[in-house]
Amino acid sequence: MTMPTGRATAAPRSADPPAAPPAIVAEALVKTYGEVEALARLSFVVPTGTVFGLLGPNGAGKSTTIKILTTLSRPSSGTASVAGIDVLRRPDDVRRAIGVVTQGSGTDPMATGRENLLLAGRIHGLRGRPAKSRVDELLERFGLTEAAKRVVKTYSGGMQRKLDVAMGLVHRPAVLFLDEPTTGLDPQARAEMWAEIARLAAHERLTVLLTTHYLEEADHLADELLIVDRGRAVAQGSPERLKSELRGDAVVIELAPDADLVLADRAIDGLEGTREVTVEGRTIRTRVDHGASAVPAVLAALERESVPVAAVTVARPSLDDVYLRHTGRSFAAAEEVAA
Repeated sequence: MTMPTGRATAAPRSADPPAAPPAIVAEALVKTYGEVEALARLSFVVPTGTVFGLLGPNGAGKSTTIKILTTLSRPSSGTASVAGIDVLRRPDDVRRAIGVVTQGSGTDPMATGRENLLLAGRIHGLRGRPAKSRVDELLERFGLTEAAKRVVKTYSGGMQRKLDVAMGLVHRPAVLFLDEPTTGLDPQARAEMWAEIARLAAHERLTVLLTTHYLEEADHLADELLIVDRGRAVAQGSPERLKSELRGDAVVIELAPDADLVLADRAIDGLEGTREVTVEGRTIRTRVDHGASAVPAVLAALERESVPVAAVTVARPSLDDVYLRHTGRSFAAAEEVAA
């Protein structure tokens, strides 16, 4: 007979919990308006509980993408799901699962902040004590308690934007869409909104899809970025990973008004150690391994060609550099074309 050893048998190790399904899946989205192709087979996946940024200049297709994912528009082709729900087959269910903050304010300027939130709650079926409790919670979170009884037309731009976001959260959505949430805000209000968005994602495991044309905003907020240009995805990854793929430093040369651009381009392009040389207006950009040590050689090459220089700067890789590498133009130039 086998006697017990007196040692407890270790319980089998439980398997890791399954990963949460993606919050958003877009597959080959196409949207055309007559002969204009706003989206060209755009595909991406948004993990649950992340801040996912769509970064691109005005006209890149960001708002069109938001409209499709929030059931406000139908794609010409392609499929998409939000919170596991097909946006074409079950649009009503999608609307119940999401919060949306559009570029324009959705508040009633003649109603108070509290009245706007209560109305948003009623639209989503919240009434009575649960509605009041949720409204009080949101007013406190966004620092609007003291202004709750004031009509919204007396709010500052930052306060109105906070109220817009609070209205999008009143029914506790699984996914929050923020379409250019800080456009028009002053720097302080923008920083406050950034902090609130970061808190939402961190404390509530809320998935946030953020569209923006502010490079700094995308760099600061997004866990993952999809850079879009002319309706196409050109790069995807975390801001740090995208920047780390660019080896070395960026050297930016501002030429004097009387400089010969052809001579300047030839001088820099023929210089050993420079790469990815681009010319926009009177600005030349190039990448080098070590910016500080490369600047004297760059200036000497331009001087040999008698090209006058107004200024030279050296910087570590930025999202503007990432955009330039993948599209062949700077973000500012793309914005000018869109305007």
